[in-house]
Order: sequence, then structure tokens, then C-alpha cells
Amino acid sequence: MEIGITTFVENTPDPTTGKLLPPYERMANLMEEIELADQVGLDVFSIGEHHREDFIVSSPAVVLAAAAVKTKNIKLSSAVTVLSSDDPVRVFQDFAHVDLLSKGRAEIMAGRGSFIESFPLFGQDLDDYNELFAEKLDLLVQLNKSEKVTWTGKHRAAINDLGVYPRPYQKELPIWVAVGGTPASVVRAADYGLPMALAIIGGSPDRFVPFTDLYKRSYQKAGHDMTNLQLAINSHGYIADDSQKAASEFYGPYSYLMGKIGKERGWSGMSKEQYDLMRGSQGSLLVGSPQQVIDKILWEYELFGNTRFLLHISVGTMPHAQVMHAIELLGTVVAPAVRKAIGQKEGI
Repeated sequence: MEIGITTFVENTPDPTTGKLLPPYERMANLMEEIELADQVGLDVFSIGEHHREDFIVSSPAVVLAAAAVKTKNIKLSSAVTVLSSDDPVRVFQDFAHVDLLSKGRAEIMAGRGSFIESFPLFGQDLDDYNELFAEKLDLLVQLNKSEKVTWTGKHRAAINDLGVYPRPYQKELPIWVAVGGTPASVVRAADYGLPMALAIIGGSPDRFVPFTDLYKRSYQKAGHDMTNLQLAINSHGYIADDSQKAASEFYGPYSYLMGKIGKERGWSGMSKEQYDLMRGSQGSLLVGSPQQVIDKILWEYELFGNTRFLLHISVGTMPHAQVMHAIELLGTVVAPAVRKAIGQKEGI
């Protein structure tokens, strides 16, 4: 199993002091986080695209290009690229540059996006939310497969036998489709034969088993080689030396941001009781000691048979030293133990 990190590069006030980091400092911290993830042997580092004040990266490819020249082995991905409001040609070109700079370590994680700020910003109609993604994913897949493309759609000017450059270092860029539990999105990823990333940020993970089962059935039904199937599980989480330390350090920043987003969407705030339930053995949060996180990753592997696991660190802004220590624990303690346990189970 590949193990890595996702981040939205949040920049929210410290819930105790109200202090907000200067964006340049948060970006410098991010570079150190990516470098450390590479050094401790993690497989993937993924950065989300947002267009709002509490997340500072609006162009993951630009940041990943900077990371490409600072790292040696780690794969560099978006998480996600909001393809519905972007131009697939520019997305492909941007990530081809990242791929060239990293000598073949770039990936695209394409999604419809759970935030809507990019739609009015780039002149897209939210009524076309689903249609935009389906059409633009189709074009992105074609661009990835062929140097010259002829394509016609409804929401973008047609392309008539034009070349798209530069081409990536890899023969094709890995394109993952990110889903949050919508069956149509699951089937779309499977029909294309693309890897799927499933975000589990609430409830019990076992209720998502029908979605991963649907993906596997649809993937096989579409005639794809099942040995090529790739499935990622993305979860919020945090690791500290012991359970109570992890729980207390993560709660303030997590509850602040989740409460803020919840208020925007008409949800209730995050209570301590809800938080503790989500941290439980069958909850969606992976917050605790290294052993607790190991156990939950392995439980989810039993549920889903996933080939990749990505831990979202952090949700609200945490002290840089704490984030760095969590990354270190994920790479040096959690990941080796998970890989060993799965290897023994599979007889590898």
C-alpha cells in the first residue's frame, strides 16, 4: 500500500491566540513538510485547490513544481484539481511541467470540488456542475493519451487536430478521480479505467463499502484489467506520541475550521462529544498514537482493499513543529508497520 499526505494548506487563526500566519510563512512551512515527507519515505504528497481565504493554494501545480526540485522520490499530486471550473488543456500542461521537473512523479487528482468559489470566479454556471466535470474529464483523458487531439464539447471551444505541449516525462500522467460518495462519479471513474480516491470525512468508514464495491464491479464490467485497479482512501487525521496528546492538540484547530465550514453550510458546530466519537475505533478520524492510526488504517484496508491511504494533516492550522512530528511518525513508524502487516497478509 502507498501511504501519503493530503493538505489544503489551511491558514486559519490559532484558536487560542487568534494569531494568523503570514501567507509566505505558511508556504515556507509547507515546503518543509513536503521535504520531510520525502525524506521519511512517504509515497505521495497531495495539495488541494481552493479560492477562499482560509486555504492559501489556488494553483497546486505551481506549488508542486517548487516541491519537485526539492524532493527526490515522493509522488506529487493535486487533491483536488477543480476540473469543472478549469481548462483541461492548461491543467494538462501545468502538470506536464511538474512531471518534467520531477522526472515522472506528477499526478492529477481531478474532482468536482466541494467548495463553489471557483465557479463564479471563472465564469462557470453552477447549474452545469455535473455536466462540466464529465465533459472536461473526457477532454483531459484524451489529452493524456494523444499528442494531437480532435475534440468537441458544449462548454469549451472545439479542438481540431492540435498538438498540446509539453508532453510529460511519463508516457501518461496518472489521473485519479476524487469522489465523495456519489454513485455516478464512482461509475464514471471505473468506466474510464481511472484510479479512484474516496474521501471519508464523516460517519463510519464501513458505510462507504458499497461505493468501493460499486467501483470494483463497474471497473470489471467495463472490461479493464483488475490487476491495474487502484483505490485510495483519504481521511482527516493526526498522530502524536500518545492518544491524549494527539486528541488535545488536534481538537482546537479541527473544531474551529469544521465549525466555520459547517456554519456556512447550515450544519451544527463540532462538539467535543462528536469529536470523541469520530476518533473512536470505527469513526472517520484517524487521530491518536501511532498504534491507533496503524490499527485504523489496517481496519480500513480490510473494508476496502485499497492500494493507497492518504492522511489529511491538518484540517485547521496547527503549530508547524507538531505537523512535522506527525509527518515523521507517519513515515517512520506508521507506514512501515502498515506495509509489513499487509505484506504478511498477502504473503509478500
